[in-house]
Amino acid sequence: MLKFVSTSFRTFIFLTFVTGILYPLTVTGFAERFFPFQSGGSLVRSGELILGSELLAQKFTKNEYFWPRPSASDYSAVASGASNASPTNSSFKEKVLERKNFLLNSHPGKTEIPAELLFTSGSGLDPHVSPASVFFQWERVAKARKLDTERIKKLRGMIEASVEKSDFGFIGENRINVLRLNLQLDSEFGKIER
Repeated sequence: MLKFVSTSFRTFIFLTFVTGILYPLTVTGFAERFFPFQSGGSLVRSGELILGSELLAQKFTKNEYFWPRPSASDYSAVASGASNASPTNSSFKEKVLERKNFLLNSHPGKTEIPAELLFTSGSGLDPHVSPASVFFQWERVAKARKLDTERIKKLRGMIEASVEKSDFGFIGENRINVLRLNLQLDSEFGKIER
């Protein structure tokens, strides 16, 4: 019996060292050495000022900016997650209808709304939207920023250049990072207080 306890204890100590200390330090060191941007949180900076992360959606509400997907957690990383409400839930239906009416009112002439602008994601923090969602919003942004014809062409070019292709050509969908696109807007057309 004592032999089994001794063997179990030594195995416990060995595995604690390997999986709790050695492995995490090795993976962290490798990531920091070869992928410093990603291992540091993919932070977007302006000088020393951190503007956000490419991996987390931020709340943009002004008409001069592109809006991300709705968030059940109000874009809080601490409380990230889905609402877990089913499509038959009355409060879920009300929220979706409320978003639909808001989007139709803020985008006159539009009738087809991309689904991702109506429904929250599983995390509530998706930093990307589809090109269709951005093109749904571009006229509102151009009007709010009072862009002339030449600058509208530049905006459309920026949107097209911002499309990130699906990984390896077949994993996932084409997408646009909302934070990056909005920072380009500020850089090209002037900063707006969010």
